[in-house]
Amino acid sequence: MHPKEEKSLVIIKPDGIQRSLIGEIIRRYERTGLKLIAMKMLIPTEALATEHYYGVGGDAWLEEVGRKARAAYEKKGLTSPFPTNRANGEAVMKSNAKYLSSGPVVVMVWQGNQAVALIRKITGSTEPLSSDVGTIRGDFTLDSYAMADMDQRSVRNLIHASGSTEDAQKEMKIWFKAEEILRYRQVQEGILYDVNLDGIKE
Repeated sequence: MHPKEEKSLVIIKPDGIQRSLIGEIIRRYERTGLKLIAMKMLIPTEALATEHYYGVGGDAWLEEVGRKARAAYEKKGLTSPFPTNRANGEAVMKSNAKYLSSGPVVVMVWQGNQAVALIRKITGSTEPLSSDVGTIRGDFTLDSYAMADMDQRSVRNLIHASGSTEDAQKEMKIWFKAEEILRYRQVQEGILYDVNLDGIKE
């Protein structure tokens, strides 16, 4: 696969919709040269939201998320209320699925050179409070792990973005049929990817 064909899945979560940030978020990705090749708006069921997390990462994801959650408790001098990493992970997954299915979302597939890494850079780190200024999360929301933990909910960070090209492939199959992901050429691709910049001069 040519680097320009790399794809990433992005979901504008319910808080992003309710904050009227759809256009701003799309603009941030679009102006880098990424190409939008699929988009839909829906209210996910909790089952679909759960599949989004568990269907991609499976048991290994539950264990790793649970390990991180346990470490976060210990860092604060607390004991996790769950006996195992898996139980911690299941609690995180349930909370995330509840959040993702709480209202309308916009699901998109973006394509372009190193799309996964580029989108994650533009989006910012998972915790909005520690995201850099200039990222979407750093500029448009203020939630933190501490506040989310206090309220016993998922951190509200506006967006999901694929963590790897492998994750993106799995996630796209959950949210889109193959025929819903379009193949077309944009005029700007001639500037971004054509080797000799053919066709600029009249």
